[in-house]
Amino acid sequence: MDRIAVTGGFALKGSLPISGAKNAALPLMCAGLLTESALTLSNLPHLADISTLKSLLEGHGAETKIEDEGKKLGEGQIISFTTPAITNTTAPYDIVRKMRASILVLGPLLARTGEATVSLPGGCAIGNRPIDLHLKGFEAMGANIELEEGYVRAVAPGGRLKGGTVVFPTVSVGATENILMAATLAEGTTVIENAAREPEIADLASCLIAMGANITGIGTRTLTVEGVDKLHGTEYSVMSDRIEAGSYAIAAAMTRGELELVGENLLEVMTGTVGALHEAGIEFTETDQGVIAKLASDKIKGINVTTQPFPGFPTDMQAQVMAMMTICDSASVINETIFENRFMHVPELTRMGADITMHGSTAIVRGVDQLLGAPVMATDLRASMSLVLAGLVADRQTFVNRIYHLDRGYERLVEKLQNVGAKITRDSGMGI
Repeated sequence: MDRIAVTGGFALKGSLPISGAKNAALPLMCAGLLTESALTLSNLPHLADISTLKSLLEGHGAETKIEDEGKKLGEGQIISFTTPAITNTTAPYDIVRKMRASILVLGPLLARTGEATVSLPGGCAIGNRPIDLHLKGFEAMGANIELEEGYVRAVAPGGRLKGGTVVFPTVSVGATENILMAATLAEGTTVIENAAREPEIADLASCLIAMGANITGIGTRTLTVEGVDKLHGTEYSVMSDRIEAGSYAIAAAMTRGELELVGENLLEVMTGTVGALHEAGIEFTETDQGVIAKLASDKIKGINVTTQPFPGFPTDMQAQVMAMMTICDSASVINETIFENRFMHVPELTRMGADITMHGSTAIVRGVDQLLGAPVMATDLRASMSLVLAGLVADRQTFVNRIYHLDRGYERLVEKLQNVGAKITRDSGMGI
């Protein structure tokens, strides 16, 4: 199994392209099931999760065509998805177990055919992420739901969902996306209360509107959807990845370098992240192509952060910020409120000399003068990146094992970092 070897001590400088956002691309791909016409998506990142979902959609009858492979670094691929008819309404365990976002086919299948059977999802082992909010939302739209042998069976009586009021007791990005897609073809008006406001939700809504959907309230806690009888195809470009951009901004600061992050509307979609990173001493300057990130002074400042739904500080940036705080000038406090098991990177950072104390869902990080390279093991996608970041500043080599997690969310990471001065390689040596 592959591993990544990083030798620390090199300042990162240059231009680094930000890929299309995985978290936006996946629901956009699922939206292709809502119409018999072609949905052509550009700026799709080359990631394992994209390939996995592409295979799942093909199993439901989607005809996919790669219009442009996007071989240049930072150039996303263009894929068209055409689903003349849904040929299979069951999403099998063998595929769904690989990626939690697979649950997002449930809404489109149910809306298009009136029925769907989807395996309970898998993904990163960062804690309990139940899909009950998805199911209660569909029930509010008239669906009958049954759980049997690890599968969700949903049926819309009469073959079509009905508009209704869906009130989420807690904010859920996935549930908002699933209900939003289903509501576009439901009979009548659907109101989604306490909807997630993440930029990826706005990206999905904008694409659905381009396909003929009637959606208002984008960017607010209340989304209103007037169902239509049919959607049509369109061409749509996936937004830039705000988590990837934040991760590389941290890499620039930790290595005392300067990176131009190339992508559209980065500061706008990085709300929450930018505030925390600015407090830590990272300076952002907009350019014609994106934004320059660098440390404004000689020291990284200790900060206190609490993960929150957008526009708050994102849980997907928690591990990377913790890596940065391991070499800050004081102590920091990080509260994780979204997932109960998202501190699995702490023991690995500690192996590298970090001073981190855990108290339930709170981590106290005291900055040290120097991290030390060591063999470490990635436990989930964002934890993987935190270990790479630590390796960029550690004394001696760091070997990051189980990097298949990284392949799910960071496109061509090694090549991108090599191009801006990092000493980093990928090999099939002693990975476990």
